[in-house]
Amino acid sequence: MHVSVSDENAEREPAAQQVSAFLERRREQVAQRWADASLFRTVFTVSRDEAVEAGRSVAAALAAVAAAGRLDDIRAPGFAAVRDQLGRMAASHARMGIGADGLADEVAGLRAPVTDLLRAEFPDPYAPEAQECVLALTVLMGTLRLVVLETTVSAGEEVIARQREQLNEVATPVIKLWESTVAVPLIGTLDSARSQVVMESLLDAIVAERARFAILDITGVPTVDSLVAQHLMKTVAAARLMGAECIVSGIRSAIAQTIVHLGIDLGTVLTRSSLEDALAYALSRQGVEIAPVRAADAGAR
Repeated sequence: MHVSVSDENAEREPAAQQVSAFLERRREQVAQRWADASLFRTVFTVSRDEAVEAGRSVAAALAAVAAAGRLDDIRAPGFAAVRDQLGRMAASHARMGIGADGLADEVAGLRAPVTDLLRAEFPDPYAPEAQECVLALTVLMGTLRLVVLETTVSAGEEVIARQREQLNEVATPVIKLWESTVAVPLIGTLDSARSQVVMESLLDAIVAERARFAILDITGVPTVDSLVAQHLMKTVAAARLMGAECIVSGIRSAIAQTIVHLGIDLGTVLTRSSLEDALAYALSRQGVEIAPVRAADAGAR
């Protein structure tokens, strides 16, 4: 290598170790060059110093990976220090509309600046030893690209999970129908995650509204299997523990036949065929009578 690594022992080091030493020694120069690269520039738009600091962190992580000789291992411990940072950078690019392909190209763009610095370390940049080090660096930068893409996918999955959770909350409203009476109109398929949201939302509403009656209306639920029935039973039991009587409404004939066919025992659950019937029951239990409007009265209005 050049004068900076002129001693013979260093020259005999494996290429990965030489690359690690180079990244440690030239970390500042690498960071300064990367700070102007698109990957960093599009994220750290306010302060270039932040981009340089991020570059230092990534260079240090690559040096640690190379020192361990795990150039092609995306699980190398050295990457752990920058995964969160890379994830934030990937998420920032996603918000800007930059897809995975564009992000991969930007990561690939980091290789040329650091490769030029590495070649400059050698008296003959195309000597076999130099070529071996450049090859090792190329493998390392390719692994960094995979780490960024994996982090991007993970970040995307987390966003999707959060959006699904938010959608479940929005799709599971709790409505106050009357004094001391709340209802949850369920629409669509019930799974474990959504059923948990239903239970939590209903129990919170029972406390907030001091509800004595809670109605679970499943008119909009297409099918009821044993899992859905179990979730309903648990929700009913939890409501009872909170001091509210729970009524399941909207059980259509097809669902009733399915429940019987599956051998599900809903004998302890109060049911009504429609939300109207369930509300009428809850009101009657509170001493509220609803009189039908006579035709003469309706005409007078």
